[in-house]
Amino acid sequence: MKRILYKIITLSITISLLNCANKEKSVIKETTTTKETKNVIEVTKAQFKNSKMVLGTLEEKLFPTIIRANGIVDVPPENKAIINAKMGGYIKKTPLLVGDKVTKGQALVTIENPEFITLQQNYMEIKGQLSYLKSNFQRQKTMFSEKITSQKSFLKAESDYKTAIAKYNGLEKQLKILNISTKNVANGNFTSETTIYAPISGSITKINVNRGSYVSPASIIMEIVDNSHIHLELSVFEKDILKIKKNQKINFKIPEASNNIFNAEVHLIGTALENNRTIKIHAHLENESHNNFLIGMFVEAEIIIDNILEKSLPNETIVMIDETPYVLILHKEDKEKYYFEQKEVILKESYGKYMIIKNADTFLPKTQFLTKGAYNLLGE
Repeated sequence: MKRILYKIITLSITISLLNCANKEKSVIKETTTTKETKNVIEVTKAQFKNSKMVLGTLEEKLFPTIIRANGIVDVPPENKAIINAKMGGYIKKTPLLVGDKVTKGQALVTIENPEFITLQQNYMEIKGQLSYLKSNFQRQKTMFSEKITSQKSFLKAESDYKTAIAKYNGLEKQLKILNISTKNVANGNFTSETTIYAPISGSITKINVNRGSYVSPASIIMEIVDNSHIHLELSVFEKDILKIKKNQKINFKIPEASNNIFNAEVHLIGTALENNRTIKIHAHLENESHNNFLIGMFVEAEIIIDNILEKSLPNETIVMIDETPYVLILHKEDKEKYYFEQKEVILKESYGKYMIIKNADTFLPKTQFLTKGAYNLLGE
């Protein structure tokens, strides 16, 4: 009886061990299958169509080699005018506001000063003396030539006449600078006011005075800018300057105002380093009249110094997972489904809507990538 019981127990243990071994093999087989298929994503053809997914291959495209630079929108010095008074005085009229457009020769401000009247009086006094001094000089000259008068008398008459002419011409110039008509002064029409006129056409960008305020010749009354011709003033670091050449293309944007990309080209390259070890680049805009740029706008620019042919994929193809870039490549397809495999890629750089793939040679030429819709699958 004991022997029979012993055989039964031994047989039970053996069967249990065999079952455990079979289960272990089953688990190993199942694990292997999961490992082989864990990177494969199945998409039905109906899902593919409804989600507007797109397949594509590696594309060879020209990518620019660029130098990045910052700068501002500016105008040439001749297109910017600082308005100040030629003589001190009080502002009597200032009808303009910042943003007003003015034309060359338009009245800007009126200044009043009693000293203007004194200037005109001196002018008329000298003008009145000139006839007598000229006549006396000519008389003394004739008498000296006939040895009737002394040389001293002749030289004094000559000196008085020429001094008066110098004063007359000087006062006349001052009145013209002050825009006071010498013709009106000669007719006895004196004025204590002078008007300052616009030296260029453009827009008022600054006004620093009010009615009744006093201005000296050193005071800046206002500023006019003519933005009919604008350019870029860019700063390029010393290490990059030897790569910059005239007529190189520039793409730039104004980040604070728009994401649009605008075009320009290098026109002039500075010949001296600034204190911050940069060099100024002067660039002309393409189609500058089509854009309403403001003077002083900050720009971010890319100077294109070369173009290289690289294999690339659209930016939508790449999905970042834990800071690692991945793509989905077509593993196989049947009548009902597409099977995609997740692959890691090495990125070089991006420009526009395409990304350079550094390890492109690891893929077969006909490898098909999911170029649209990958994020919806890998991002889940």
